[in-house]
Amino acid sequence: MNGRDPLGVVFVFLAGVISWGFWGGFCHSSVAQSYPEKSVTLIAPFSAGGSVDMISRAVALQMGLLWKQSVIVSNRPGASGMIGVEAVVRSAPDGYSLLMATTALSSSPSLFTKLSFDPIRDLAPISLVVTMSNVLVVHPFLPVNSVQQLLALAKRHPDQLTSASAGMGSSNHLALVLFNRLGASHIGHVPYKGAAPALTDVMGGHVTMTFAPIAAIVSSVKSHRLKALALTASSRSAVFPQLPTLAEAGLKGYESVGWNGLFAPQGLTKEMIGKINTTLRLSLNSAKVQEVIIAGGADAVGSSVEGLEQFLKQEVIKWRELIQSAGIKGDE
Repeated sequence: MNGRDPLGVVFVFLAGVISWGFWGGFCHSSVAQSYPEKSVTLIAPFSAGGSVDMISRAVALQMGLLWKQSVIVSNRPGASGMIGVEAVVRSAPDGYSLLMATTALSSSPSLFTKLSFDPIRDLAPISLVVTMSNVLVVHPFLPVNSVQQLLALAKRHPDQLTSASAGMGSSNHLALVLFNRLGASHIGHVPYKGAAPALTDVMGGHVTMTFAPIAAIVSSVKSHRLKALALTASSRSAVFPQLPTLAEAGLKGYESVGWNGLFAPQGLTKEMIGKINTTLRLSLNSAKVQEVIIAGGADAVGSSVEGLEQFLKQEVIKWRELIQSAGIKGDE
């Protein structure tokens, strides 16, 4: 044994392991306490002007005030939001690149078979931010005033009506898929790079209809540039109390809500995730953030990390069945 005491060697080895664990944990805790030491980028994977952009900016401003560091919103539209998601997946897990994900994240694994990442495997959940209902709106000159009249028109003119969305797999696209399934209709899908340009083309008469976030259509409905027919959620909205849900309008069992959730690249430490989660939830309690969320017809959530993790898994399963039964492929 070259004169070495075997027990002494074991003791030194164990001491080293314990010391490494202590200092490693100390370093992680120290980094989390000092974070953030520079500006943080919050990627919104759709174009400016849409609901995800407005909520991202409200939350980013408040989180920046709490941290005393800038939180900069970067719009990365394209590929149904997947360009923005991939940018975060490929970022360093240091807390300086965050993602304001949307419903598209839960449908992407079923829609896009060639994705270079797995949302559940490659992203670290932080908190569910908001949930929201979409509103079925049509061009004001369309000769319908109810969901049943719209379905009747769609059946008289199969494959002639079209519905705009923020992209393949977005909440307004999935709302259409469910609408076609329960209404036995064949309304065509026209994807855009965000909710704002989709809505613009509906108002311009280039597309028949869309399922738009409440915030995006309030003024246009009141000024008669759009006609609202029903809500996609299971309950009515205080913004449009007279507007029925699609289930009330005759599509029994219809429910489709959009959501935004905060994520980071996988590999971020639990301490850092915990700090971001706490800051996000405090931000959602801000009166200014609440004002933006309520005006948008959304509901603030502010979940635990585990809550968002389970929510995403459930959403992936829910939309997989619908997408596969409809035979939709996003990368064809």
